[in-house]
Amino acid sequence: MGEKHKEDRGMRVLVCDDDKDIVKAIEIYLRNDGYDVSCAGDGREALQVLEKQDIHLIIMDIMMNGMDGITAVRRLRERYNIPVILLSAKSEDLDKIEGLSVGADDYVTKPFNPMVLLARVRSQLRRYTSLGGMEIHQNVFRTGALEVDDECKQVRLDGQEIKLTPMNTAFWPS
Repeated sequence: MGEKHKEDRGMRVLVCDDDKDIVKAIEIYLRNDGYDVSCAGDGREALQVLEKQDIHLIIMDIMMNGMDGITAVRRLRERYNIPVILLSAKSEDLDKIEGLSVGADDYVTKPFNPMVLLARVRSQLRRYTSLGGMEIHQNVFRTGALEVDDECKQVRLDGQEIKLTPMNTAFWPS
């Protein structure tokens, strides 16, 4: 712990819980593991943070004053495809099913082992970054199997680069 993982540089995790002590504890563990951390006190505040910051993973409590975690996950799934780990004191199978059904990627019950939570964060971020859910370049546009990198002026189909001739490149917008 404390050693920043090369693949985690620049990764920002949003911690959302109305219990400030839990937020602070999670924040300390995440920062010690090399992550940048943003914090929110309820679902509404979390959605506002998402509008302003580049967030790569969210750890969100379910039961909060204001907007609860289930409602927040439903809303964020309308626009975002980032991993969400739900935290909850609710440990019944139906509660877990509901959380995962609305779009969470993982579900951790309180009380939890911080090292297990860190392992789950690493796992979700590894999956998110290696399977293409994370937008690496801001000027990369994807539709289906077609990917256009406007910055590098490259086109890929099913991951294979398509070589463009000078005639093709004349169609690039300036």
